[in-house]
Amino acid sequence: MPKRRNAVKKIRVDRTRHIHNLKIKKELKKTIKAFLASVTAKNIEEGKKLLTKAYSQLDKAAKKKIIKSATADRRKSRLSLRLAKGA
Repeated sequence: MPKRRNAVKKIRVDRTRHIHNLKIKKELKKTIKAFLASVTAKNIEEGKKLLTKAYSQLDKAAKKKIIKSATADRRKSRLSLRLAKGA
């Protein structure tokens, strides 16, 4: 257990941020999973809508440093390739 008040506060803040970041990652995973399901079901129109939503969520997560920007770019590239192959 930390001895200083600052350290106690830091632990509390870190825990809160961690929960917030997990929530954002969870929403991102849900969107990507729904996108992949729609592409495998050959539902291209819904796939395009979910792709734009996934792009937005990936960019926001990268902007907030929840995931690295290169990771976001790589995932966006792979998702667009999946849509192109499904079409």
